[in-house]
Amino acid sequence: MAHSLSAKKRIRQNTKRRALNRWRKAGFRASIKAYRETILHGSVEDAQKQLNGIYKLLDQVAAKGAIHRNTAARYKARLAVRLNHKRSAAA
Repeated sequence: MAHSLSAKKRIRQNTKRRALNRWRKAGFRASIKAYRETILHGSVEDAQKQLNGIYKLLDQVAAKGAIHRNTAARYKARLAVRLNHKRSAAA
């Protein structure tokens, strides 16, 4: 248990930041889940629109430091591969 005022403040800050980071991560994970569902059952155009939104969301989450920027890039690359496979299957 923390005794000093600064340690107690640090605990409060860490709790708030952890909650905010978890909220951000849950948001982009939910959008990725919806995107994967669109890839399976939706059209290529809908998936492309969703992917653009996910790109923006991942960049924002990475800019805030909730995830590393290379992790965001890896997510974006893998999601783009899924869309490209859907495009080639549709053609």
